[in-house]
Amino acid sequence: MAGLKPPAPISRSEYQRRRRALLQMAQDDAILILPASPERVRSHDTHHPYRQDSDFEYLTGFPEPEAVLVLVPGRPHGETLLFCRERHPEREQWDGPRAGPEGAVDVYGVDDAYPIDDIDEILPGLLEGRSRVYYHFGRDTDFDLKLIGWVNRVRAQVRQGAQPPHEFLELGHLLHELRLFKSASELRQMRFAANVAAEAQKAAMRATRPGGFEYQVEAALWQVWRQHDTVPAYNPIVGAGSNGCVLHYVANRAPLLDGDLLLCDAGAEFRGYASDITRTWPVNGRFNAEQKALYELVLAAQAAAIHEARPGRPYAAVHDAAVHTLAEGLLSLGLLKGTLKKVLETEAYKAFYMHKTGHWIGLDVHDVGEYKIAGESRLQEPGMVFTVEPGLYIAPGSKVPAKWQGIGIRIEDEVLITAEGHEVITSVVPKAVDAVQDWMAGR
Repeated sequence: MAGLKPPAPISRSEYQRRRRALLQMAQDDAILILPASPERVRSHDTHHPYRQDSDFEYLTGFPEPEAVLVLVPGRPHGETLLFCRERHPEREQWDGPRAGPEGAVDVYGVDDAYPIDDIDEILPGLLEGRSRVYYHFGRDTDFDLKLIGWVNRVRAQVRQGAQPPHEFLELGHLLHELRLFKSASELRQMRFAANVAAEAQKAAMRATRPGGFEYQVEAALWQVWRQHDTVPAYNPIVGAGSNGCVLHYVANRAPLLDGDLLLCDAGAEFRGYASDITRTWPVNGRFNAEQKALYELVLAAQAAAIHEARPGRPYAAVHDAAVHTLAEGLLSLGLLKGTLKKVLETEAYKAFYMHKTGHWIGLDVHDVGEYKIAGESRLQEPGMVFTVEPGLYIAPGSKVPAKWQGIGIRIEDEVLITAEGHEVITSVVPKAVDAVQDWMAGR
């Protein structure tokens, strides 16, 4: 762990390049409006730790709430505008420093910045003469109403010659295609987050023992995350025994019983970039016969899926390969009946494998980007990063022999598509049966 050195932050010039790319896509008669994420109340007068909106982060790197980014293509006096809080010594004494409009220009490289309290006066004038508005409608009802109010103020001036916008478009259609392809600097942040998450998973394995509790394993994750200036990318899943069959289990309180498996789905977030790893291991350090058979089947399904991760292959081929392998294995073990063709056609495998095999990952754990183009699975391209995470979940009460019940297994890694094929960026976490058992035994 001592060798994990964080990369340099994403540069101001890269944020500027991203904004320029978006401006070019929008064209000159448009305006793009994006508010920062609001603060979220946890209880009464305490708040959740602040986390910036991912789109806002992608375009600015600006870490504060109460801010609005406005992009105005072709505007002679500056195309990138930021409304933000003014400096306030008294509030900064309580809550920490603010950039202020001056810092927004000097540090974050926007063309111009204004106090957020002035937005009602300034924004209608920026909307006037623009035919198209790009915005995320429906995310923030309060801000939706503000935007409608500003547009209506422009409409009220039509008789005086004002030209209000007449077309409203989803900002994500432009922005999320940019976010799908990761730059070299983004990949450095993601690799660091993945490496920290990998070390946390390894520490969690070593912290597992019969008689312990799920929350003690979770504590091992948190220790590694915070030692490396990361936070959890999502609520970690630490599910022992049949809890591993609950896909989004997060209670993490149950005891660790000798003879059970433990499923740990946990990722670190670094500078906004997520990682996502799942491993499953035996609480007592040794797989029994049924656990090993199902585990090796999931491992084979993951290998088949990762084999399909390369440029030019449909994204859906990754899932299809995993499903085919799992279905064959379930038939071979007697957990499904019939022919492979019938099992695939009827989707009988969904009794034990009910989710997709992966998702895009980046600033969001389930990152943005289309999975289909014109109704067809899009082709993989260099710079895409996604997870590959097949699993099997034999819940208690399933119509199979009791020896199989209560076993939940998922194995998940992050895969980067490269020009030559792919790179598994989370591969340092043990996952072969012998490797898992050796690591847990301290070997």
